Amino acid sequence: MHYAWMVVGVTFLTLLTTAGIRSTPGILIVPLEHEFGWSRATISLAVSLNLLLFGLMGPFAAAFFHKIGVRRTMAIALTLLAAGVSATTLMTKPWHMVLIWGVVVGCGSGMTAYSLSATVVTRWFRKSQGTVMGVLTASSATGQLLFLPVLATLTRDHGWRAAAFTTAGAALVVLPLVLLFMRNYPENVGLRPFGAEYYEPVSAHPAGNPFRIAIAGLQRGARSKDFWLLAGSFFICGASTNGLIGTHLIPACIDHGIPEVRAASMLAMMGILDLVGTTLSGWLSDRYNSRYLLFCYYGLRGLSLMGLPFALGGPEWGLSAFTVFYGLDWIATVPPTVRLTAEAFGRENVGVMFGWIFASHQVGAALAATFAGVIRTYLGDYMIAFLLSGTICLLAAGLVLRINKQPLPDLAAEPGA
Repeated sequence: MHYAWMVVGVTFLTLLTTAGIRSTPGILIVPLEHEFGWSRATISLAVSLNLLLFGLMGPFAAAFFHKIGVRRTMAIALTLLAAGVSATTLMTKPWHMVLIWGVVVGCGSGMTAYSLSATVVTRWFRKSQGTVMGVLTASSATGQLLFLPVLATLTRDHGWRAAAFTTAGAALVVLPLVLLFMRNYPENVGLRPFGAEYYEPVSAHPAGNPFRIAIAGLQRGARSKDFWLLAGSFFICGASTNGLIGTHLIPACIDHGIPEVRAASMLAMMGILDLVGTTLSGWLSDRYNSRYLLFCYYGLRGLSLMGLPFALGGPEWGLSAFTVFYGLDWIATVPPTVRLTAEAFGRENVGVMFGWIFASHQVGAALAATFAGVIRTYLGDYMIAFLLSGTICLLAAGLVLRINKQPLPDLAAEPGA
C-alpha cells in the first residue's frame, strides 16, 4: 500500500475530530441560553468569530505547511483545540465565550481547514485527486455523524460541559497519531506521489515569513477575475452551510417543537448523505467540467433552502425530504472548487490560494450565523434567513459558470479572418 493512503487516513481522522468540535455550538446554544440567560444573538457572535477565524487562518496555515511542515502545524492545532474546548467549561461571561470559543478554538480549527486537504492531495497524489479530495472533505460530514448524536445525548443527560470534555478528549487521542504517522512529502519516505510516472523534485516554495507568503497570495488573487468569482461563490457556500444550517438548524427545530436529540440526529443524517454526495462529487470532478457541477450544486441547494421554512412547519415527510435533498449537496462544492483553483493558479499554489478562497467561505458563514441569530431574536423565527440564503445560492449558480471561462477570440483582429 502506498504511504499516501496512510497520510490520507491520519488527515481524515484529524479533520473528522475538528469537524466534531466545530459542530458543537449547535448543541450548546439552547443550554447556554438557559444557564446564563445569554441571548441567541450574543452566542451567535462568538460562533461567528469562530467561523471567521476558521477561514482566515487557512492561507496562513498553508504558509506554515511550507515553513514548519504539515505534521507540526497539525500537532499545534490539535493541542490548541484541546486546551480551548476544555477552557470553555470555565466560562461565566459572554466575553469569555468570545475569547475562548471565538478566538482560541477558531484559530485552532482554522489550522486544519480545507487548505490542509488541498495541500495533502496536491503533494501526495497525481491520480484520483478529485476523489481523494472528496473523501477528505466528507470528513466534516462524518464528524457530524459521529459526534452530534453523542454530544446531544451527553448534553441532555449530563450537561453541556460533558460534551465539551468529550470533544477535547477526541483531539488528544488523534494527536499522537499525527506525530507518529504524518509526513510532509512523499520524498520523506522515499516515494513518488501516488500515480506519478516519474520522479518529481519537491517544488521550491517562497522562503521567508509565512505571513508575507500568505499576503503575497492574496495580492496575486486580487488581480484575478477568477479569484473573485471563486471567492464570491464560496462566500455564498459558507453562508448557506456552516453559518446557517450548521449553527441554527437545531435551534430552529426546537422552536418548532422538535426534540434536541432528534434534531441532532437529523443533522447527523445529513452527514451520512453528505459523505456520499461529496465523495461522488470528487469522482465527478475527475471526469466532468467543474463549472457545470457547481452550477447544479448551488441551484439545488437554493431550492432546498427556500423550502425549509415550509418543511419545518409542515408534515414530517417534508423535513425528511429536506434532509435527503440538502444533505447530498452540503459540501459537494469543495472538490470542484479546488480543481478550478488549481487550474487557475497552478498546483503548487493551491494551498495558499484555496486558503484565501476558503476564508471568503467562512466570512460568509460568520455573517450568516450572526444575521440569522439577529433575525431570530427580533422577528421570532428564521424564515427570512432561510429564504434569503436560498436566493443567493441561485445567484451563485450563475456566477460559477464564468470561472476559468476563456474569452472568445477576436476574429476581426486576426489576419484573414
